[in-house]
Amino acid sequence: MSENNAGVWEPVRPASNPPADTTVGSTPHNAARQAPYVQPQGPNPFAQPGHQAPAATPARPQTQAPAAGPIQAPPPTLAPASPQPAPAPTFTAPAQQLPSHTQQPAPAAYTSAPEQHPASRPQTVRPEQQQYAVSARDLSTSLLLKQVKPAPTTGWRRMLYQVSGRYINLGNSAKEQRRIELTKQVNQPLQGCYKIALLSLKGGVGKTTTTATLGSTFASLRGDRVIAVDANPDRGTLSQKIPLETPATVRNLLRDEHSIEKYSDVRSYTSQSRHRLEVLASDSDPAVSEAFSADDYARTVAMLEKFYSIVLTDCGTGLMHSAMQTILEEADALVVVSSGSVDGARSASATLDWLDAHGYRELVARSVAVVNAVRPRSGKVDLPKVVEHFEQRCRLVRLIPFDPHLEEGAEIELDRLRPKTRNALLELAAAVASDFPASTFALQDHR
Repeated sequence: MSENNAGVWEPVRPASNPPADTTVGSTPHNAARQAPYVQPQGPNPFAQPGHQAPAATPARPQTQAPAAGPIQAPPPTLAPASPQPAPAPTFTAPAQQLPSHTQQPAPAAYTSAPEQHPASRPQTVRPEQQQYAVSARDLSTSLLLKQVKPAPTTGWRRMLYQVSGRYINLGNSAKEQRRIELTKQVNQPLQGCYKIALLSLKGGVGKTTTTATLGSTFASLRGDRVIAVDANPDRGTLSQKIPLETPATVRNLLRDEHSIEKYSDVRSYTSQSRHRLEVLASDSDPAVSEAFSADDYARTVAMLEKFYSIVLTDCGTGLMHSAMQTILEEADALVVVSSGSVDGARSASATLDWLDAHGYRELVARSVAVVNAVRPRSGKVDLPKVVEHFEQRCRLVRLIPFDPHLEEGAEIELDRLRPKTRNALLELAAAVASDFPASTFALQDHR
């Protein structure tokens, strides 16, 4: 802007080579605004210590111009290559140098914007973290709903809970909570068919009874099918432990092998107890049952494993029987049964010795030993010592107490057993189930 003779300010038109202003009345301020910018040779006034940046309102430059006389125009080589627009009326701190012959570094105070606070920087998600993004699976019931103490299921605690209008909730006792945990262990998912062999070198130790009670415990708690096979060639009595529904035996099943296509076909050859345990009986004729070979057992198991989740095999006392080798090779678990007597414990331990010597050491290491108290009193036998011996050879040991209902030798009803016996059988079933193979579809924590 320049003041004309009439005292009116007029905009100055830019020119490629503006002539020097010789007007005496021109102020240094106007001359400085009309002339092109020249890089000062001296120290930058903005870099002086304590210098304050220009305010938002227009301010005079700090460089003083001569009081009189024309202002020397810059050399043509230092002039801008093209006309420059007039600066805006409002002056702000320069963020970029004007073009000149030699580019000078900008003042340090204006070279970059203030550093942002670390919290304001965007967070970068690494690729390995993207697979753990929040999804609908995170909205679990345990997370969204308030945890409430489970109501007691048995005893006086449940009675108090009901009488108080469900206001007084003491929860389950430690004993009941233990029973719930064991039941959960027995009910864990099982993929495929799990085959359990029960054997002992000595008769009369409760092997067949253990097969029936263990199978009934599994069948009563689990929702899938459980069957017990009588593979005792010496006229086995497994079929006498449940109500007999059919005279068919394993021999009849093998004869009609080619007609077996579905579960109902197999079911017509078995008997089922009230606890849902099915039994495939053996022939009552010792001559026929003795002919039950290794191939017969392999064919039988091949049919049963298509329709049953757990198959228990009640073996005979002869380890040299033709089917014994196949039974041991097919078995996923081994249960060695012993009585609380001295000779019963020795026979069971001898069974483990024979298995170790014939290449079944791994099966023995995963086996479960059962010590049956077949008499009301053990006499002078130290049962804890017997248990301690088998703990050194087997994976787990369980003691089944004497029960009058089992001593009868008739059909077994779990409801007629003493509570202590029921708990011992639950402990045994959970011990066997602890070796179940993990399902490939089990839920895993990915977080």
